[in-house]
Amino acid sequence: MPVLVRPMAPADIPQVEQIEREAFPTTWPPTSFKRELQNRLARYLVVCREQGEGASPAGGAVLVPERGAPGLFRRLWPFRRQGPLAPQPAIGGPPSFIEGFEGIWFLADEAHVVSIAVREACRRQGLGELLLLAAIELVTARGSREMTLEVRASNEAAQALYQKYGFRKVGVRRGYYSDNREDAVIMTTDPLDSLPYRAAFERLKAAYRDRWGEVVRRLS
Repeated sequence: MPVLVRPMAPADIPQVEQIEREAFPTTWPPTSFKRELQNRLARYLVVCREQGEGASPAGGAVLVPERGAPGLFRRLWPFRRQGPLAPQPAIGGPPSFIEGFEGIWFLADEAHVVSIAVREACRRQGLGELLLLAAIELVTARGSREMTLEVRASNEAAQALYQKYGFRKVGVRRGYYSDNREDAVIMTTDPLDSLPYRAAFERLKAAYRDRWGEVVRRLS
């Protein structure tokens, strides 16, 4: 069954809540995803597998754009599988199996990554990186100048992934996390529309494809 990255839908909320509890067990209060989906400054994406007969038996990933966002994910996956595209799940068919999600807030010309989480059983399959790739393309399409985020000082694996995609450490929020008063490292990118960043991002997309396989994009 193909992997898809698409906007979160209300029907996804129970599974996304489950993933948040697993990935961030000390978060309180839990995120009100119903409210977040109505927040015009927020966008949430999920990575999922479509269930049922309509889903393709082939591997690969399908990027599905948000309705009403022209150019979304344009240039993100400039390649596709050889041969005809496999059929996609019909609207109103069996539910998706959500493997991960991310949230982004748009503030002026800056986009802030609120969270990225993948089910524990689905980790080490490149899904977190896929979500980050999709987020960067979404943010770029919306015209944001840069991206920022906070990450636990002890989470070196996440910091390494963010650094790979051009996030730099620019500060520290002391005692930011309420469960253990751990510091948060503030990270931000260089301008997303700069030629050096765009060139580096294209190389990273190609490297992702080489490692995890060909990707199919679906823009309508």
